[in-house]
Amino acid sequence: MTLLRRLFSLLVVPLVAAATLATVGSAGNAHPRTSFPSRIALPDGYSPEGLTIGRGTTVYVGSVGNGAVWRGDLRTGHGSVFIAGAPGLQKAGLKLDPQGRLWTADFSAGTASVYDGATGGQLANYRFTDEPGSIVNDLVVTRHAVYFTDSARPVLYVVPLLPGGRLPAATAARVLPLTGPAATPDAFNNGIVALPDGDLLVDQMLTGRLVRVDARTGASQVVDLGGYSVDRADGLVLRGRTLYVIRNLSNVVAVVELNADGTAGVVRREITSPALRSPATGDLLGSALYVVNGRFDVEPGPTVDYDVVRLPA
Repeated sequence: MTLLRRLFSLLVVPLVAAATLATVGSAGNAHPRTSFPSRIALPDGYSPEGLTIGRGTTVYVGSVGNGAVWRGDLRTGHGSVFIAGAPGLQKAGLKLDPQGRLWTADFSAGTASVYDGATGGQLANYRFTDEPGSIVNDLVVTRHAVYFTDSARPVLYVVPLLPGGRLPAATAARVLPLTGPAATPDAFNNGIVALPDGDLLVDQMLTGRLVRVDARTGASQVVDLGGYSVDRADGLVLRGRTLYVIRNLSNVVAVVELNADGTAGVVRREITSPALRSPATGDLLGSALYVVNGRFDVEPGPTVDYDVVRLPA
């Protein structure tokens, strides 16, 4: 059984009842005065997981099915495969850095790759682990380093950046062991964002928690959400103190207002929509939140349709 199919089996389990909160409308009527499409189709069978928005209205979507990267335009809805995939390759989280480089978490390969965001040429590859079953899942780019989650191990992987954001040698990557609640066995650490002070927020898909992680030591603490569970948390998107927690099989995006130091938050609302079909992650452009539907409740196959949808942020 492939890792993708084992992950499908892990995801499709009974869901806990959703908390009762105010909701906002669907993607179909979001921003009616604009010409941006509310839905962008991806290739059938694509098995998307990561999404990031680059310069202008350019969007990149990675495939956990074959490691391809699709590039499109959010204004026109058109796009095509930008980086070719191949059997056995997988890409989960994606991020653009300030230099226009595209970083990818390579899922079961135990590596991360870096590409030229304009040409698709590969610039670097960093090997983190040969541990069987590791899942290099998501990443965040900061001023001094790029951090990656492993959903199967209590660690973060770190690629320190050189002055000016230059790429380091392949041997520069290191492992940061986690302690405290971030190291809970089988928590499935997934999405990750950086706080203004340099520390990190990581969501735990199976415990339904957010944890704050010290980026230097790996020590952690649970973020107090007043009893709200972020069960099925996948991707995280942070703008200022507003955190969007994209909960895949729950088909909900929780909008959390964090306190000044990121140790607690209040869930202000939930974004729901019929257009959400097990959303994996997202990114913001202006007043819109774009999410990619991973469709984790459907057996992967060549005829399964996938898309990116636009929601009011």
